[in-house]
Amino acid sequence: MLSKLYSNRRFCTAIQSPRPWLFVGLGNPGDKFKGTRHNVGFNMIDTFAESLGIAMDTVFCKAIFGKGTVDGVPVLLAKPQTYMNLSGESSGPLAAYYKLPLNRVVVFHDDMDLPCGVLRLQPKGGHGSHNGMKSVIHHFRGNREFARLRIGIGKPPGQMDPKAFLLQKFNATAQERIDVGLKEGVDALKELVTKGLEESSRSFNTDQKYKHIKIAVN
Repeated sequence: MLSKLYSNRRFCTAIQSPRPWLFVGLGNPGDKFKGTRHNVGFNMIDTFAESLGIAMDTVFCKAIFGKGTVDGVPVLLAKPQTYMNLSGESSGPLAAYYKLPLNRVVVFHDDMDLPCGVLRLQPKGGHGSHNGMKSVIHHFRGNREFARLRIGIGKPPGQMDPKAFLLQKFNATAQERIDVGLKEGVDALKELVTKGLEESSRSFNTDQKYKHIKIAVN
């Protein structure tokens, strides 16, 4: 009898819901900024949500918010509506509300140091002078130990002001590259949820490195 009770107790304690992942895409709200280079973090969230049929129809912690699962693992999706430079005012409270360690958070953002449509998945890092990332790090109390999905948008041509470049929309060729990159990002994020960050980033970044080389050659 005791052994049966002990067996049941072990079974009950073994069943635990997996801890969620929080994916935060950075951008600026409003039609004025829709489709601009600075908003590819929002685009990544929308593409991921669409692939899983997740409705982004809730406002929570100053973000457009949605919930879903990948192979039974909960995923929380957020697009902060605070404007880019205050993104941490949303992402910080979201992580705190769900009591998530930062190794369960991934932030998506635009990156001018990568060619258009080339992505990188990294376990940690600095802000790279990205104001949205500066705010996120600040509201994570200076902790940089969270993953980020860097989405390449390329560099401004000639002497163009980087701020103006960020707020421009993509031309047809660049948009095509971004669309392909976002779909590749979705596959990488699904693998991250099921296999973990280390394994998924290793294979994904290798593929993206070869893509980077191919773009440079062409």
